[in-house]
Amino acid sequence: MSEPLETKPPLLVAAAVLCHEGRVLLTRRMPGDTLGGLWEFPGGKVESGEDPKAAVARECLEECGIDLMAIDILDVTFHSYPQRDLLLLFYACSFAGPPQDVQHIEVADHVWALPSEIRGYPLPPADEALVHKIERGDLSRFF
Repeated sequence: MSEPLETKPPLLVAAAVLCHEGRVLLTRRMPGDTLGGLWEFPGGKVESGEDPKAAVARECLEECGIDLMAIDILDVTFHSYPQRDLLLLFYACSFAGPPQDVQHIEVADHVWALPSEIRGYPLPPADEALVHKIERGDLSRFF
């Protein structure tokens, strides 16, 4: 009789889709990180017991020094990477106050990209569904 495979629940991640003056914020992962060098919508892991909206705000403050608030969920996607499964929540966000400069605290770089330019930045596979929605104009009310 074979042993049952040990499975971990998917890692819950919250990401910000922050738009300013018709552009969306993308940040670049640090070279040594998992998926290092790829661009992404900023955010990170939701801690145990943490509200995902609070997590996206916390992660953006910790990683790039911007104070934002999550307004509405845009998309939920599941992606299976070799190292771990992810359940990714994308939130439409806004600055919590006046717009702030993005700092490179735990990100290698950032860019404010037009929706039509996002495809020009190499993104993780888990972001594909959201990028398709942006390209189709499904989220145009946020841009």
